[in-house]
Amino acid sequence: MAITGTTCTGEGVFQRVAEVKIQEGESIESALRRFKRKVQQEDIVKDIKKHSFYLKPGDKRRAKQELARKRSRKKIRREVE
Repeated sequence: MAITGTTCTGEGVFQRVAEVKIQEGESIESALRRFKRKVQQEDIVKDIKKHSFYLKPGDKRRAKQELARKRSRKKIRREVE
């Protein structure tokens, strides 16, 4: 038995992303914990959230610039302290 995660690529095609084989005598809870850890390590949730809505190229560029400004302000603040 295996626990698998799937994702839709947009054209209705599903890809298998994460898979955890349940070992002999292993409880479902521990297999589910391993699956969640594997999904988190592979940044699957982050990728799904990123593709859950469309950003126009200009909006994407502005968001990226805003994130860079935020990082630089944080870096300057750390250097001052």
